[in-house]
Amino acid sequence: MPDYKSMYFQLAANVADAVDLLVKAQQDGENTYTKEPQDIALLEKLRPNSRRNK
Repeated sequence: MPDYKSMYFQLAANVADAVDLLVKAQQDGENTYTKEPQDIALLEKLRPNSRRNK
């Protein structure tokens, strides 16, 4: 008979590892986004009808 308790804990550990990997990937993406220059903000300043220019 399979050891369901062991299988469950192995599955739970692998799911926790996957969640940790996804959280790290999200944090890395957010850090990269915040460190790079924001081209959109620069384009808003160049638009003649932008609300920021008024």
